[in-house]
Amino acid sequence: MASVMRFISLAGRRSWLYYNKVEQLTDESILRTNKEQAFWKLGKLNHLAIAVPDLEKATAFYRDVLGASVSEQLPLPEHGVTTVFIDLGNTKIELLHPLGEQSPIEGFLAKKPEGGMHHICIEVDDIKAAMKDLVSNKIRTLSKEPRIGAHNKPVMFLHPKDCGGVLVELEEA
Repeated sequence: MASVMRFISLAGRRSWLYYNKVEQLTDESILRTNKEQAFWKLGKLNHLAIAVPDLEKATAFYRDVLGASVSEQLPLPEHGVTTVFIDLGNTKIELLHPLGEQSPIEGFLAKKPEGGMHHICIEVDDIKAAMKDLVSNKIRTLSKEPRIGAHNKPVMFLHPKDCGGVLVELEEA
């Protein structure tokens, strides 16, 4: 099968990616993992988070229109948000609504009043090891130490400028 080469930049490194006709990545060097180098393991996608201006309306959409199971509202004053989780079976959607004047979601909604995609959350087996390794690889974090998140587990956020423009939350599994 013929391959097509594409030049891209990943984390400041220039790389060639080879795609076959069905756009399947075939360059093994790009797909390698850090298993030999890191003392932590990346897990599954835990949730996608959406900032919403009207939590009741958004909850009703997922529950009443789409028929999803939704959690009760969970206020997290230490994070400045109220959350609702929508169960999708293999992952979740987290609805985020501002709680308090210092809420980071308030700033997000000021820029994007209709709301929208806020972050993705990926599980890791050892958040402190992950944080140490990522910082050594010049990936910025939004806090010096992990904090307890909505699932009562340690979480940390990675700077979107170091993650392809996406805010990434890591949660200890």
